[in-house]
Amino acid sequence: MAKEQKTKDQKQQAATQTGKKVKSGSDGKIVEEKVPARLKDKYAKEIVPKLKVQFNYKSVMQVPRIEKIVVNMGVGQAVHDAKILEEAAKNLETITGQKVSVRTAKKAISNFKLREGMKIGAKVTLRSRRMYEFLDRLLTIALPRVRDFRGVSDKSFDGRGNYTLGIKEQIIFPEINVDKVTKVLGMNITFVTTAKTDKEAFELLNAFGMPFRKKEIN
Repeated sequence: MAKEQKTKDQKQQAATQTGKKVKSGSDGKIVEEKVPARLKDKYAKEIVPKLKVQFNYKSVMQVPRIEKIVVNMGVGQAVHDAKILEEAAKNLETITGQKVSVRTAKKAISNFKLREGMKIGAKVTLRSRRMYEFLDRLLTIALPRVRDFRGVSDKSFDGRGNYTLGIKEQIIFPEINVDKVTKVLGMNITFVTTAKTDKEAFELLNAFGMPFRKKEIN
């Protein structure tokens, strides 16, 4: 009986860590239910109505949304040490919970001893639930852990409603065990939105809680 209870507790703990709600069925077995991502729920209930009024959209379908989040680690030092890329890929998988795709050089650059096809980075594209969960952890846990944090720049929009945030250290994410890190690595996080203008994209990300240093963009 004690062993069965322990197994049940382990299943409950594992399900909770993966964003699932658990309950005991009529037969005593653990039943897993997906819990809606907090920010996805916030988008539907709070952000959509707010932006619809703010920009006078005629339909909720016009309200911009985050389409995907692309997390990229460029590791130029992998040219000299392949283990650095391995660590970067492992860290990125730990942070995002998704398998990475390895990026290769598109052309050779002799000055940097770079050959075409050489592995130089790792990338993950997040959508749907994992995207919202990553955004939640980034805003509520990771960014506040940045040393002397005063907010993020509002100057990194690309003119087409997309925003890129640079992170200098992967160790701001609590999933990373600092004691096992041999190389501090940075990353770029790109928020690809359906917004037609940077102003709309700014207000969308601001509504999610992106801590911009300035509260308005022209």
